[in-house]
Amino acid sequence: MERFYLIVGHVGRLELLVPQGVKLVQLRLKDASEAETRRQIARARDHCAVHGAQLVVNDHWQAALDLNCNFVHLGQEDMDQADFAALRHAGVRFGLSTHDEDELERALSLDPAYVALGPVYETLLKQMKWAPQGLDRVRDWKRRVGDVPLVAIGGLTIDRLPGVFAAGADSVAVVTDIQQAPDLEARTRAWIEACAP
Repeated sequence: MERFYLIVGHVGRLELLVPQGVKLVQLRLKDASEAETRRQIARARDHCAVHGAQLVVNDHWQAALDLNCNFVHLGQEDMDQADFAALRHAGVRFGLSTHDEDELERALSLDPAYVALGPVYETLLKQMKWAPQGLDRVRDWKRRVGDVPLVAIGGLTIDRLPGVFAAGADSVAVVTDIQQAPDLEARTRAWIEACAP
């Protein structure tokens, strides 16, 4: 699993940043029409193919299936609607969000490609009903998931990377620190460099 996991909210941002060397990117579309969602996913799929990057489609598993994408990310609510049999049949891998022990148990029972834990730190991106999980929870989750890759998300900065990796995270998902940077491309390159093993 790639150590740096970029998350973007529009295909235009993906097209700007993937050429900086991004190898794993999630397209997280919110509040777009079905037609616009599918247009952006198709564009992202083609762009990632050209640049040798793995596209992960957030939430929109049916569109991902229809558009021949091979990786989706599902939050807990989306898991209730998802057709896991259809995803498996099509060879689509999936990562799953977790925030507490019950969610982790449920996620692991589905044999995911990775499990995400968040928010590790306080996050500005969205109102979360969960308090920051902290590095002790990252350590605990890694012990529980074993060989399943663990993705840390929420409030991550380059300065916090050593602690997060030392606690057992296999990958770090980044949204806000890059979105709010004055130079998105330079910040993305800095993250890639900082995540290099």
